[in-house]
Amino acid sequence: MTDSHPIYMPLPLDPKLVKLKEYLANAVVRELEVHPVPLIEIPTATAKLLEQFYAQARLNLPDELRDRLLKEIHEQLAGYGPIQPLVEDPEISEIMVYGPRQVYIERGYELIDTGITFRDEEQLYRLIDRMVHPLGRQVDADHPTADARLPDGSRVNVVIPPVSIDGPCITIRKFLKNKLTIEELIALGALTDHMAEFLRACVIARLNILITGNTSSGKTTLLNVLSSFIPENERIITIEDAVELQLKQKYLVRLETKNPNIDGTGEVTTRELVRNALRMRPDRIVVGEVRGGESLDMLQAMNTGHSGSITTLHANAPRDAISRIETMAMMAGLELPLIAIRRQIASAINLIVHLQRLQDGTRRTVKITEVAGMEGDIVTLQDIFKFEQSGIDNTGKILGGLKATGIRPLFTPRLEVAGFKLRGEIFGAGGF
Repeated sequence: MTDSHPIYMPLPLDPKLVKLKEYLANAVVRELEVHPVPLIEIPTATAKLLEQFYAQARLNLPDELRDRLLKEIHEQLAGYGPIQPLVEDPEISEIMVYGPRQVYIERGYELIDTGITFRDEEQLYRLIDRMVHPLGRQVDADHPTADARLPDGSRVNVVIPPVSIDGPCITIRKFLKNKLTIEELIALGALTDHMAEFLRACVIARLNILITGNTSSGKTTLLNVLSSFIPENERIITIEDAVELQLKQKYLVRLETKNPNIDGTGEVTTRELVRNALRMRPDRIVVGEVRGGESLDMLQAMNTGHSGSITTLHANAPRDAISRIETMAMMAGLELPLIAIRRQIASAINLIVHLQRLQDGTRRTVKITEVAGMEGDIVTLQDIFKFEQSGIDNTGKILGGLKATGIRPLFTPRLEVAGFKLRGEIFGAGGF
């Protein structure tokens, strides 16, 4: 983490300016209470009313100060207050607020203390209400956590006391409009040319692929990239908690889960959407992340003609991913014996692509592993590519390379039937 340094400075706390901000803000709030407007029109209406009340006050502030004053009030009333500049900054991938005095961001691979603060907890709670209320969420002592989505698609998680000990906590995973391409992943060192060529062939050849990794390792980014390889003439059903995939195929149907209403009714789960998708004549099913009983439905779909499916899963290693799927499949409530679940896994999943966020903050594809079948009652795995660390330089950067293991996958004939006769050098024992 870098040293604390402000990246956005609010207006100086001049008592007269503070009083003026309160006067203008209260005037706008009163007017909107008397003459309410639809939610979508609030930003425009707020801007017009601010101009109107400022003109009526017959003030003569310098233009720069006036513009900044009105901008801050507008952000307070119709935007996200002190963190509005962070929400608007396309270079920031994550915003983390912990109490009114701590605001951090992730930009690139770096965690930065912004120096931004809220006036008090009350201002922070108003921001939380503005984020969750339009979606029918409620956050209070009896419901201290909530997930929401901003209008731009960014994901928001909120935790308040008594669960969050030192004050309200907001985490915003920004929705980045310009998703990384496969070429950019190669340039960043997350993949090699040969790995990219191999993965593209696997997607087009309709292998079932599981993308695994720890938090913020790049799973959704890679899912987006691999899904872009799906041919244009196939019908794709995507299922996500919050829509992030940006596929351009013609026959695309996007489904999104729904959280329960305040009274606990109306929830639509990933499992329900997976089951429904099977009745929608899909060529491919792409699930943003499996977390529970829907994993068994996915396995059964993969085993009954819906090949070419792709999904992600939190796991620390490919072997750990198998164990997690076993556990989640048991959550489906069908009381299948473990050996039956393992056979489903071995016959359904062809490839595990494991990502990791390394200690230096970089994100790498550290293993591409084939699910080779069963040996006795154990699901067998074999690595096709893996990352080999060779050391750490004096700046803390991890050194190493992505290498082939020299093993050709057992599903190579499927790639060849699909028209991909991959060169021997792709699977060679040497590095790239």
